[in-house]
Amino acid sequence: MLQNHAQSLLRNAIISAKNGEYKLAEQYLDRVFAATDDHDTLAEAWYRLSEITSDPAEKRKMVENALSHNMTHAQARRSLAILDGKIKSEEVVNPDALPAASQEDVNADAQRFTCPKCGGRMVYSPDGRSLVCEFCARNENLSSTGGQGADEQDFFAAMATVRGHSKPVARQVFHCQGCGAEFILPPGVISATCAYCASPHVVSLAETRALLDPDAIIPHAFDQRRAIRILVDWVQQHEFTPQGKVIPPRGFYLPVWTFDVGGSIDYRGESEPDEIDVVLLQQPSPGREQGSYPVLVDDLSIPASSKLKRRVEPLIATYDLRQAKPYDPRYLSDWPAEVYDVPLADASLAARSQAYARYKKILPQKFAHLENFKMSSANLAIDSYKLLLLPLWMTVVPYEDKEYVVLVNGQTGAVQGEVPPGARKGIKGWLNNLLDA
Repeated sequence: MLQNHAQSLLRNAIISAKNGEYKLAEQYLDRVFAATDDHDTLAEAWYRLSEITSDPAEKRKMVENALSHNMTHAQARRSLAILDGKIKSEEVVNPDALPAASQEDVNADAQRFTCPKCGGRMVYSPDGRSLVCEFCARNENLSSTGGQGADEQDFFAAMATVRGHSKPVARQVFHCQGCGAEFILPPGVISATCAYCASPHVVSLAETRALLDPDAIIPHAFDQRRAIRILVDWVQQHEFTPQGKVIPPRGFYLPVWTFDVGGSIDYRGESEPDEIDVVLLQQPSPGREQGSYPVLVDDLSIPASSKLKRRVEPLIATYDLRQAKPYDPRYLSDWPAEVYDVPLADASLAARSQAYARYKKILPQKFAHLENFKMSSANLAIDSYKLLLLPLWMTVVPYEDKEYVVLVNGQTGAVQGEVPPGARKGIKGWLNNLLDA
């Protein structure tokens, strides 16, 4: 009853504030604070009070009070991001009325990596440390990126702006006419071979796309020769017998969103009484139990490309994401990076759902003593995110008029591949041909 009264007072405060009756709104909100101890209602009341306060210091205190009651209050988080200077108030958008995406091409910010000694092209060497000139073999160390961890981005600040809702700074994009895959190309490249279907293309330098820069990258750790050797070992292990030519694996970078998920999961249930009431000779009524269970999931990964998603998902678990480095465009020298087609907003929903699914398995076991156990994800929230590029090698193996995809982790060498039933023996000849490629 008291809670219904508090909600009615809160509604009156909101209506009064919208009508410009700020003193009346403050009076209603003061009564809300006295009428309830419900955290969600108090969080909303503090946020509404902050909206009618002009003093920045007072506004910050009120926003922080709102978040102390509900750390996932999206509007309060957005206000704090504005107060902290992470976003500008004019950047805030209405997600139900987003501005139309520009259809015009923009100029690509192409950085050309040329050798300071001979002027030749420098390409990234898969040792994780340097660029190497193709002509004079000069090395340029990439130690400026060192082993520092990549910074994560504030999710609430991003979702308040267009950045969080748009699909993928201007980059030259290669669109494969064969299979539809898209890649960010190294600067100055005028031809490319699709990493998925191996079809060659001449690239239009005018073809650019407005893309978000990655936040982090795990550099390729080995070259194609090593990738072939790993593929050969995998084939020998599975006695795989391809029926046709196997193209050597092609290396590229795969985009992945990673999220840190926090907040809490509210739960409730009924506990059975231990003893029978000896006076009334009847079983007492079940006791009710409820509470909040803290949630912390670090680097939950969601593929940022819908292509081969089912095959890529199990491979992502084989990467050591702690080794990610701050993004440096020099790592893409001579390596294509696939363009992401899953927006941040969509990926965050998938991450939140996966985090909740994990706890739906854990909590019923942890609270097995409770009957009619119920859970709520209302206070589960995304705290931060990164757009991460993962090194990947890929090829396809023909067998009985089908092509089976084989993926190799470019960091650890782990393999994720399909082995067709009945594929056995006769592997020596094609392995030698592949090693000679």
